[in-house]
Amino acid sequence: MIRIAILGAGHWGPNLIRNFHTHQASEVVWVIDRDPGRLELARSRYPDVRVGADPAAAFDDPAVDAVVLATPTVTHHPLAAAALRAGKHVLVEKPLATRTEEAEELCALADRLGRILMVGHVFLFNGAVRQIKEDLDAERVGKVFYLSMLRTNLGPIRSDVNAAWDLAAHDVAIANYWLGGPPLAAAAQGGSWINPGIEDAVFANLWYPNGVMAHLHVSWLSPRKVRDITLVGEKGMLTFDDMNLQEPVRHYDKGVSEKRSAGFVDTFALFRTSIREGAVTIPRVSTGEPLKAECDHFLDCIHRGVRPLADGRSGLDAVRVLAALDRSLHEEGRRVDV
Repeated sequence: MIRIAILGAGHWGPNLIRNFHTHQASEVVWVIDRDPGRLELARSRYPDVRVGADPAAAFDDPAVDAVVLATPTVTHHPLAAAALRAGKHVLVEKPLATRTEEAEELCALADRLGRILMVGHVFLFNGAVRQIKEDLDAERVGKVFYLSMLRTNLGPIRSDVNAAWDLAAHDVAIANYWLGGPPLAAAAQGGSWINPGIEDAVFANLWYPNGVMAHLHVSWLSPRKVRDITLVGEKGMLTFDDMNLQEPVRHYDKGVSEKRSAGFVDTFALFRTSIREGAVTIPRVSTGEPLKAECDHFLDCIHRGVRPLADGRSGLDAVRVLAALDRSLHEEGRRVDV
């Protein structure tokens, strides 16, 4: 059994406690939180788990094998560094840190100490996202032209990081995973209406190698909860609607015909010959809770001593992109290198 200490029992923490404490290969032995009410809820639900307000109690416990962080973003670096130095494996919720230098330090620390460092990019364990990765690797849509990524909702509103760090972290991780690496450059504009200096909505462009573009719109100040991605390629197109649990992925055999009409197109018939309108197919996507798959993967990596899919380096790549978006936001949308 891998013994887990979970730091943070707020919005996301209870889901992590449930997954790790009911797992056949792990058990939660500590829950740490500053809120006494949250600790009391954890104690009443899991009476065999120790609770406390001081992270050092879990770090100093030799019975703890791994630490899972579900704390505010600004605490990720100091808490993850302390856990690694205490000899623990670490799973930290996204983003890995708030500065590139901090993320680099955590990666180097994990490598030097031989500990697993994994980032909670949970969408990399989503069956639909994995299915689309297989489609891209098999070149079913051909050369990728661009991605359009929309992630909006009304809340939760953060006060420590802006909407890009909170929400775009998901889409950046997905795009990097699908496209095989981080973008070359980024640009962003946003607006702050709730808390001064903290953008509630961000509109961003990312430029990847081979001419691929990605456009991101993220907001926690929107009337509708939307998680939608459109990917356009040379041979076809596809969409991913995470709110559609039954049919999240759709493939469109649509595009511009390779045999375009030469010269001036002056009739509707000639215009139609340049556009391909094929079938729409809905592939079967494996179901299951992505968070459970993420927790399973973390435990498996500890057991086998292998690098996670969402390892520290992938988390570092995401932080570099988010930091570039911040720079662009502060420079009125200028395109900056990642």
